[in-house]
Amino acid sequence: MYPPRSRKREKNKRSSKRRRRTVWSWINVSLLLLITAMLTYYFIGDPGGGPTSQPPSAETAGSPSPSPEPVIAQPSATVTPEPEATASPEPSPSATPEVSPTPSPSEEAAVTSSPDSSGAGDNSSGDVSGLPGDVSGATVKLNFAGDVIFSGKVADLLQKKGYDYSYSALDGMFQKDDLTIVNLETPITTGGVGAENKQYVFKGAPQALDALKSAGVDAVNLANNHTLDQGEQGLLDTLNNLSTRGIPYVGAGKNSQEAYTAQYFERNGIKIALLGFTRVIPHSDWMAGASKPGVASVYDSMEALKTISAAKKKADLVVVVVHWGKERVEQYDAAQQTLGRSFIDAGADLVMGGHPHVLQGIEPYKGKWIAFSTGNFIFTRSTTAATWETAVFQAECGITGQCSLTLHPMDAELGQPVPMNDADGQLLLNKVQSLSSGLVKIGSDGRVTQAGR
Repeated sequence: MYPPRSRKREKNKRSSKRRRRTVWSWINVSLLLLITAMLTYYFIGDPGGGPTSQPPSAETAGSPSPSPEPVIAQPSATVTPEPEATASPEPSPSATPEVSPTPSPSEEAAVTSSPDSSGAGDNSSGDVSGLPGDVSGATVKLNFAGDVIFSGKVADLLQKKGYDYSYSALDGMFQKDDLTIVNLETPITTGGVGAENKQYVFKGAPQALDALKSAGVDAVNLANNHTLDQGEQGLLDTLNNLSTRGIPYVGAGKNSQEAYTAQYFERNGIKIALLGFTRVIPHSDWMAGASKPGVASVYDSMEALKTISAAKKKADLVVVVVHWGKERVEQYDAAQQTLGRSFIDAGADLVMGGHPHVLQGIEPYKGKWIAFSTGNFIFTRSTTAATWETAVFQAECGITGQCSLTLHPMDAELGQPVPMNDADGQLLLNKVQSLSSGLVKIGSDGRVTQAGR
């Protein structure tokens, strides 16, 4: 006898409900597994957290690999005008706006992208930027100051007050260290022919070098966009005027071999190699050649990186002074960062930048320091207040190449740097810390430490 139809229908309903519950259970489990997998990939599989944290695209100028040709405008290439300095020296009557080589599309991408602020680069080795607290043995103290000119209004002032006026507020700071380096942006000559198509053309008197040396400046960088303001003869005169006074120079020379050659110093049993390069020149013919005076360029950095590697084999400490970046721009860019890191990868222990005429941030990278701009030092006064702020960057380094870094805030008065008062100095230190992308901390004493260390 068959059961009633109503009982059969009820049984089928219960069976159908069980099947639906089972299906929904599997669907829910599948969704949970999918969500879990997505969250795991987001937080673990992609440590950067998204596309904005990717490192900057590599730039031709900063890449150790050679490029088919230097990324720099040839004489027939189209160039775009770029304003010169923020300073207000007396321009040449026939001066026209200076031009800078037009970058390639890959360079544009690197320059316009933001610097990588993900940390101190590849620091997996555990290196800590700075001199270890338990360092044993001798150390050397190095001072780095920014752009120095002896032209225009600065020249007029110093002719009245004397060339030692520029250093009178420093209390012998440069005489108390082991090595002082500045960026000399003035051809030192009584002759030469002023460069055409430049907004500012500088020229300084030879006697300015006597006071420079007496103040304790030990070496100068010539790799910059004013070294040939008085032509090749002006450069040769500059080299001669420096040599006769016993002031070593880097970054320029009678030929490319001299321009890329390191200067070596031995202090307290530590051998120091100093090199200078520029990534800012107005014309391609400013580059030094096999038998042509000029500057050491890093539009193509292959030669510079080879030189750094060779210097590291001879010295305990390798220091690079570099001219780069954009004028009056306080934030360093990806092009500077890529090039600076490549210097350290090649063997540099300390990288000191200049050219922007304002202070920029500092990056710790693989236990080393990159200071992107030291600002002005002995300079004119422009209408841009940020160009009045500067600092002496003081490094103390051991024989292993590890360095501590301390900033001494200064006001760049007309032709004379003057130490800041405590309140203004603290504001400047805070500013440099904020420009360093959260990578460093700067104490009230100016001591720079790696953030999180």
